[in-house]
Amino acid sequence: MDLILEGIVQSFWLLVRGDPQVIRVVLLSLAVSGSATVISLVLGVPLGTWLGLTRFPGRRFLVSLVNTGMGAPPVVVGLLVTIMLWRNGPLGLLHLLYTPAAMIVAQTIIALPIVTGFTLATVQQVDPRIRLQILALGATRLQFLWLLLREARLPLLAAVMAGFGAVISEVGASMMVGGNITGQTRVLTTATVMETGKGDFALAIAFSFILMMLVYLVNMALTMVQQQSKTR
Repeated sequence: MDLILEGIVQSFWLLVRGDPQVIRVVLLSLAVSGSATVISLVLGVPLGTWLGLTRFPGRRFLVSLVNTGMGAPPVVVGLLVTIMLWRNGPLGLLHLLYTPAAMIVAQTIIALPIVTGFTLATVQQVDPRIRLQILALGATRLQFLWLLLREARLPLLAAVMAGFGAVISEVGASMMVGGNITGQTRVLTTATVMETGKGDFALAIAFSFILMMLVYLVNMALTMVQQQSKTR
């Protein structure tokens, strides 16, 4: 218990003093996971909407693939991305391995099925009568999609929270494709693993506490937006 309290106190002073190493790690964590979440939204929302509204041969296979991807182990994603970006791999010429860009790619792959799956479930739950009403009013296809997603905006915020929560907290893929390089690819999760391995449990707890506080603040902001929209 004393060790946990020491870690919390240490995290507080690290933030208050503006420790350069901690600030760098926190900002990189936000940049990588935030970018991955945004990219997964840009790709996942249209894909989930398409799967939710259309019927075609092979749809069940794709939906099953999305559902499987929602539970894919991050280390497997990290392994595949590492192989693709390895110097002898198909994309080795890009020299992205052990860079923040590689971490964004891996985290996007992790978040994409989650966002797609949430969007798919959300679109399917929209009352079919609302769809018919929108079409009866003469809406174009783009207007129809916009109004449909607007109607489902509250559950879609849950997709943002789930996607961001999944990538900000994962460690396996980030460690494999980023290498946990000081000042370049070290994020809160990999820093926690490293300090734990070194036996510096107080600093590891400090990084963990900062990570939990960061996730809480982001989710609290999204929840406030969600609840305010719900009361309108």
